[in-house]
Amino acid sequence: MAESDHIPIKSWANDDRPREKMLAKGRQSLSDSELLAIILGSGSRGESAVQLSQRILSDHKNNLHELGRVSISDLTKYHGVGEAKAINILAALELGRRRSESTPLQKPIIKDSRSAYNVFKPLLEDLPHEEFWIALCNKKNVVLSVLPVGRGGVGSVVVDIKIILKAAIENLASMIVVCHNHPSGEVTPSREDRALTEKLKGSAKLIDLIIADHIIIGNNKYYSFADEGLL
Repeated sequence: MAESDHIPIKSWANDDRPREKMLAKGRQSLSDSELLAIILGSGSRGESAVQLSQRILSDHKNNLHELGRVSISDLTKYHGVGEAKAINILAALELGRRRSESTPLQKPIIKDSRSAYNVFKPLLEDLPHEEFWIALCNKKNVVLSVLPVGRGGVGSVVVDIKIILKAAIENLASMIVVCHNHPSGEVTPSREDRALTEKLKGSAKLIDLIIADHIIIGNNKYYSFADEGLL
């Protein structure tokens, strides 16, 4: 290819640049050559990173398994690929291989108050101060994320409902279980606990979000708003 035919990636439209395309459309939208170009970072004076990636893949039958069998010295034969870039490529391919052989983590499922308590107990049971946590779940009650949203003193904790709803939206949660601890060991909800639960339930309803339970933990026992018919 003539040098005059080379157009640097930074001159491409944003939707055509691999990094920008990933940010805008997700990693699944990128071709193998575009993903490889991100790993390379740059091409050479007469060839963009994408063009270099296309050439490397073409030489290996456009097959990632074949590419994974090459050596560092094989890759450094390409103009624009030094030892550091070759190491990056092989490291990425090795991670992909190991991922294919690994077993996915089993995420907890919250199906009742006991399973919710088991999620939060290790986080809150022995704390000398109050903390407020949330478990964000999908439609099948699988826990997507468990997050702290408030930290207080011995007898109270301040919670901003906007932070809870923001976390739910960002994680595309369909259901939330909230939980806080009472360091005193007394798990009966206070008037403030009840008021917060009602306010959170009403706010969540506006975005079609279910507050499945509010668990209060203390002294190896718990209180469930759902079990008591308060949700």
